[in-house]
Amino acid sequence: MPSTSPVSRLGLWLGPLLALGATAIWSGNFVVARHLGDVIPPVQTSFWRWVIALVAVAPFAARGLLRDWPAVRRHAGLIVVSALLGVTLFNTLIYIAGQSTSATNLALIAAASPAVIAALAFFEGERMTVVRATGMVIAFVGVVTLISKGSITALLSMDFRAGDLWMLAAMATFAAYSALLKRKPSTISGPSFLLATFATGTVMLAPVYAVSLAVQGAFTPSGATVGPLLYIGVASSAIAFYTWNKAVSLIGATRAGIVYYLQPVFVACVAYLAIGEHITLIQILCMGAIITGVAVGAKR
Repeated sequence: MPSTSPVSRLGLWLGPLLALGATAIWSGNFVVARHLGDVIPPVQTSFWRWVIALVAVAPFAARGLLRDWPAVRRHAGLIVVSALLGVTLFNTLIYIAGQSTSATNLALIAAASPAVIAALAFFEGERMTVVRATGMVIAFVGVVTLISKGSITALLSMDFRAGDLWMLAAMATFAAYSALLKRKPSTISGPSFLLATFATGTVMLAPVYAVSLAVQGAFTPSGATVGPLLYIGVASSAIAFYTWNKAVSLIGATRAGIVYYLQPVFVACVAYLAIGEHITLIQILCMGAIITGVAVGAKR
């Protein structure tokens, strides 16, 4: 039986940890996005998010992008599609959805992301084992129960709105982006890929941003907006997307997607630590189920 190399063994542990880090950062992104939705139009939030991300990434990736430019040109189609899905559309759709639906609905729809990622990754050649599927089911049940607070009545009586369709579209674009990462050639480094997609996605977003300025007017920067924008630009974009992309390259989109189920656990913990929100026994049990499901599903 062939032995696993030290590099491969490192990846088996490092991949889930990187996916965990990205998921933790994105958990804060949902809270920040809800705050910015009241003061900045969604398209403008998304545009400045990626401008800030570009500024953050460029010093570390510009030289590498110049070196990798021949490969980037050869795979321009992959860069454009990845940028459209992961940069131009994904978070813009979330910000639009947040204006017309509840945070509960957003979280419930986002809970389906790992399953969609796994389905698309399957068509990209990733296998789905019984153990992995079992872990996904356990985690999904835990997420849905946590969101509904253990009440089937509350789940059935949820009011679905137009914003839910935007969130469904956002979920689909993120899943497609994650599955597509498998096609990134080794001749393009992670930082180069990140900078190329960020720049391309921002350029595609620019015309919509111009329309938003003309129709809605520009927002006035303040202490209440600059800090959150820096968070979603530097942490949720530059750092989280790099760690997520690296995680997918190490363990595949399906296993990384299973770790994504931990997002509501992070949100609940942040709410408890930051604002003292009470955590009930049913929530603790649900979080335990989610963690168990992730641990089972993310195994090799």
